[in-house]
Amino acid sequence: MDDVVRLRLDVSYDGTDFSGWAAQPSQRTVAGVLVAALETLVGPVPLGLTVAGRTDAGVHASGQVCHIDLPTPVYAALESSLVRRLAALMPPDARVRSVTRVPSTFDARFSATYRRYEYRVADNVWGAEPLRRKDTLAWVRRLDLDRLRAAAAGLLGEHDFAAYCKRKDNATTIRAITHLDWHRAADGVAVATVQADAFCQAMVRSLVGAMLSVGDGRREPSWPGSLLTLRERSSAVTVAPAHGLTLVAVGYPSETDYATRADATRRLRTPHPLSGSPGRHPSPR
Repeated sequence: MDDVVRLRLDVSYDGTDFSGWAAQPSQRTVAGVLVAALETLVGPVPLGLTVAGRTDAGVHASGQVCHIDLPTPVYAALESSLVRRLAALMPPDARVRSVTRVPSTFDARFSATYRRYEYRVADNVWGAEPLRRKDTLAWVRRLDLDRLRAAAAGLLGEHDFAAYCKRKDNATTIRAITHLDWHRAADGVAVATVQADAFCQAMVRSLVGAMLSVGDGRREPSWPGSLLTLRERSSAVTVAPAHGLTLVAVGYPSETDYATRADATRRLRTPHPLSGSPGRHPSPR
């Protein structure tokens, strides 16, 4: 519609003092402070924000994406100063880094082709670097990267990750992991990079928790992959703490494919009209 402009917002935040992304009564959330800042500038936001992925309490983001629709005259008046004005209104632990006008077919959630996370683990004897303590887990046991990579290899591809997810009614736990690996950063920290079409709640931290038990020698490398035969959450999997996890990127197709991708994702995630459960056909890539 010509009277409405769709905007893509690229957002970063330190999740330490947030109760996650989604607005909640009496809770400080990223969406809550962002909507409050927007409403100070433009008045009530009737449709709110659509986000690529809702992060849990304590999880950080350097590459979060959301979209919002604003009346064209409102955007025209603020276009050149919107990022600067939001910076003045938002708290220091959340920033809108850029605002980009996009076609109305863009959907921050359903048009996304992948989400990429990183999880940082300091496994030296003295713990995490003090300046990185809020985004790095201190691990008391030394980690073997070869064992971590072997465990990761068994989790690649499209599977039912029910063993690693908090199941929700009428929601599929089938996901396609396209990249999963470990490396040592320049500061010596072990970093897991995990990329998939989408993730279930707590899935990334559950995967990391399982792999850490392999990396420190308590489990065999084949163990995380063996859990993929389960159809319910495994009590043997420990969920890694939230503060080591950061959403670093969300990928999108070309502008001409926004609508096609969104339609394919909605079909995948929407309950089947006959069975009442989501479609279980392969995820669109």
